[in-house]
Amino acid sequence: MKLVRYGRPGAERPGLIDARGTVRDLSPVLDDVDGSSLSHASLARLRDLDVASLKRVDSVDRFGPCVARPGKFICIGLNFRDHAAETGAPIPAEPIVFMKATSAVNGPDDPIIMPRNSRKLDWEVELAFVVGEECRYVDEADAAAKIAGYCICNDVSEREFQLERGGQWDKGKGCDSFGPIGPWLVTADEVRDPDSLRMWLTVNGERMQDGSTSQMIFRPAFLLSYLSQFMSLQPGDVVTTGTPAGVGLGRHPPRYLQVGDVVELGIDGLGTQRQVVVRERPSA
Repeated sequence: MKLVRYGRPGAERPGLIDARGTVRDLSPVLDDVDGSSLSHASLARLRDLDVASLKRVDSVDRFGPCVARPGKFICIGLNFRDHAAETGAPIPAEPIVFMKATSAVNGPDDPIIMPRNSRKLDWEVELAFVVGEECRYVDEADAAAKIAGYCICNDVSEREFQLERGGQWDKGKGCDSFGPIGPWLVTADEVRDPDSLRMWLTVNGERMQDGSTSQMIFRPAFLLSYLSQFMSLQPGDVVTTGTPAGVGLGRHPPRYLQVGDVVELGIDGLGTQRQVVVRERPSA
């Protein structure tokens, strides 16, 4: 299934994409696409629905974040061999873990807001997965079954904040709008091989990233197992798994986003995103 949330910010409705690509309204049977609706039992009930009986949504102006109100937004750094190489970093012996603020969650086509004093705004196409069952100390062999589904994430980053302002990476990762997820949450049963998905990103039509999840150092099932050794994971938590080569930081010379730039990105089977960089509005 492809689960979506559509409508204006803060008033999204749950839906699914049928076999013909039409959005169907799930609100009569589901309050929202969130942690409470992503367990095996909940997804099984959705699969048993007569999709043709659900109301068609003939016009969608906006897709919202594909998961509502994630409790945690966990990120893995330097998880692609080619990306580690372009930044001159060694291959990590264990996953590098950091967090995005959940207030960074954004719709897949919502604007990227350039923060005040930003000079090094960067892009990162990433595969994200969403937790479907509560997890504590999960064995890797059992971990894949705890993943509800997969989606695209643009791990938008401010490199000066991240790397030159001291402390941890979080400062350059959690600004408002820095976590577009969606357009769809594709349930795990429909993603046959998350380890071999093509992924790409363009800026103003110029191809910047053209990679594959086959370059991952640590795979999604391992990552879920690994994270569950250090923190409990709850349904609806989002984990984004790293980016391939081609980020602005890794170019010679580095290239960063400017107001008005258009970022487009996609992953095979998971749809596409499109964002325009806008300036933060001054406070009233």
